[in-house]
Amino acid sequence: MNDLTRGDHQDSEPANKEFTIQKIYTKDLSFETPNSPQVFREKWEPDVNVQLGTTTAVLDNQYAVHEVILSVTVTAKLGEKTAFLVEVQQAGIFTMRGYTTDELGVLVGSFCPNILFPYARETVSDLVTRGGFPQLLLAPVNFDALYQQHLQNQREQISPQAPALKH
Repeated sequence: MNDLTRGDHQDSEPANKEFTIQKIYTKDLSFETPNSPQVFREKWEPDVNVQLGTTTAVLDNQYAVHEVILSVTVTAKLGEKTAFLVEVQQAGIFTMRGYTTDELGVLVGSFCPNILFPYARETVSDLVTRGGFPQLLLAPVNFDALYQQHLQNQREQISPQAPALKH
């Protein structure tokens, strides 16, 4: 007997799932060089810190339209002096229809940031270069792993370890 005659065939996924990119845009950006021009006279061996974050908002429940914003903050320091600070919010408007809550979580927490990151990386690189600094190319980011880590952190906060048993 094959899967189709048993009634438990693999085609249980709804055929009406839709994922569409409606728009990708820079929502906000900032570039600061608080210690210029003095910083240009120093040996260029910066300590670079990169912070990432995502936020999402439902723009239209009926049509399943979401805005996902990837925030990238890059700080380069020479000792205690900030050479530059770049903040970029790269956003996208996406239609995500027919997905379960868990699937939507993966889409907005991993899949959409993966789409947005190359745009944010290009913006950061362009701003740093225009600011007079050597080109900065951000390394690729594994948003799948970051999302799984986020889920694990949420699980740990919801159900902390049980107290140790007393003997």
